[in-house]
Amino acid sequence: MADLFSGLAGALPFLATILFGLTFVWALLLTRRTRQLRARLDGLTRGERGGSLEAVLEAHLLRVRDVADGLKDLERRTLTLETRLPTAVQQVGLVRYNPFEDTGSNQSFALALLDGDGDGVVISSLHSRQATRLYVKPVVAGTADRTMSDEETEAIHQAVKPARTLPRG
Repeated sequence: MADLFSGLAGALPFLATILFGLTFVWALLLTRRTRQLRARLDGLTRGERGGSLEAVLEAHLLRVRDVADGLKDLERRTLTLETRLPTAVQQVGLVRYNPFEDTGSNQSFALALLDGDGDGVVISSLHSRQATRLYVKPVVAGTADRTMSDEETEAIHQAVKPARTLPRG
């Protein structure tokens, strides 16, 4: 048994050196891995232009609040427009014509200006060599309570006919 311990005593410095070498290599690998993890963590926590993650998140929250405020403003403006839109001129019809033989080039016209409910006016202009006269007649729900000329009636029909939709591109 003494021989066994004396043989181990000679190998003990060699085994300790190997164990130390393995421990040293393991420590180097762990150090390298720690540096890699630290670099990844720094990359995650460092924001735009080197700021902290907290600063980046705070900036994004401010942007979100600004967008929310802008959205509220747009909703308010949209509601105002939707309230006012039915009474705005939405339908227009124009007929140009020549009512007199002694004038040329269709300088007279009938112009229908109607809102979403078909309420509005028809403005007529009669142009002759001596004078130009303007007439305004009220229109309610797409019809007039006064006698209309053929051109005025045509202008109302043009205004109330369904609008052509443009293709979306």
